[in-house]
Amino acid sequence: MITSPAFAGQRFAVLGLARSGAAAAEALLASGAEVIAWDRQPHARAPFEGRCRLIDPLELDLTGFAGVVVSPGVPLNTHPIGPHTWQYGLPVIGDIELFARARSHLPPHRVVGITGTNGKSTTTALVHHILVSAGVPAVLGGNIGEPIMAQAPLAQGGVYVLELSSFQIDLTFSLDCDIAALTNITPDHLDRYAGFAAYAAAKERLFTMQQQGTAVICDEDAPTRAIADRLAAAGRPLIRVKTGDLAAAGLAEGRTAALAGPHNAQNAAVASAICRQLGLSEAAIAAGLASYRGLPHRMERVCEARGVIYINDSKATNTASAAPALAAFPPDPAINGGAPRIHWIVGGLPKEEGLGACGDHLANIAAAYTVGEAGPMFADHLEAAGVRVERCELISEAVRRAEAAARPGEVVLLSPACASYDQFRDYEKRGQHFRQMVGALTGCATDEGGRSILP
Repeated sequence: MITSPAFAGQRFAVLGLARSGAAAAEALLASGAEVIAWDRQPHARAPFEGRCRLIDPLELDLTGFAGVVVSPGVPLNTHPIGPHTWQYGLPVIGDIELFARARSHLPPHRVVGITGTNGKSTTTALVHHILVSAGVPAVLGGNIGEPIMAQAPLAQGGVYVLELSSFQIDLTFSLDCDIAALTNITPDHLDRYAGFAAYAAAKERLFTMQQQGTAVICDEDAPTRAIADRLAAAGRPLIRVKTGDLAAAGLAEGRTAALAGPHNAQNAAVASAICRQLGLSEAAIAAGLASYRGLPHRMERVCEARGVIYINDSKATNTASAAPALAAFPPDPAINGGAPRIHWIVGGLPKEEGLGACGDHLANIAAAYTVGEAGPMFADHLEAAGVRVERCELISEAVRRAEAAARPGEVVLLSPACASYDQFRDYEKRGQHFRQMVGALTGCATDEGGRSILP
């Protein structure tokens, strides 16, 4: 784990002892800090029994504390921990801020921070993959993989590659990224912000924390373009990226299937620009693009059975994220006479009303299978647009119906355009359930990484 003498003798409260919270508490304890920890779940508190005081910080006088560490999932706009902490003049921070404070005691390294509404996970994983493939020591962390504080420090010359959500940035105040990158900004998480402008401003804070680093921004939408323009006007080191840069560099054709589609061209263009700034050669970048397997739950090819392809895109938790998946499988004159070929499983806990950007790709849909709390809303909109709809409620039922209806050359696509919390703990559990259902119906086996493959 990452420890630092900067925390020794300081007092922190940690609220929430799931993955990132537990890792933060462990790192603080190992660094010699005094920790007061709390989680409403007894099993989460159990590993800390006898090792620190277990008290809800809402019940504490926080005078003399260095800060309160919370999970990014804690809604600061509604949770009482914010006002309670701020009245003592203390910050509410996350594990990324702890990492930022520990950096000065780590071997010399570089940090890449990547944010954006969509594509940040793929871009982050791709940068990490290219670096590792090129022999550069690197770790993956932040909003992806293991909590950063739980990971072993890198040797000199290593690169920490961090995916950063707006929630994590909200809890971070001193992360000076050597390279900070932005993929795109579209409306999301508006239940946590006063409006879209506030959400976009949260993303922009990743760049305001930089001191000397370079900004890499794909400026193909108005909000990202505005941020890039402000940085340029301030004389900040800036690289503007376009999706077309990938083809211009001769890298578009060498991508693996996991990077297919225009949205992944944008992700790959941003990742390539980051890796150039880190000093990698074009050959090393091309080799990484050609060997990247892809992320679980993000356009993940589960298997092909009886000519039908099954795609797990459970990480598509809003319509802007699901739209590229629908765009990736247009009708093909060589397949079933050019008929629509996507059997779309959609629904969950809605983040917005309507079809959003998915409405631009309805001609690609053979049938939609609506599930979850948002199922009736999606069904009404899709039926009004002339799409054949089967109202299913559960993903298991949707997979059974889609498997029975799909013909060779067609695609069964889980791309829910919604959060998972109405039926599943997170999008990962939702995607795993989809995999299991596909495996049970098609006979697909599972590899060592838990992904379904043909027997």
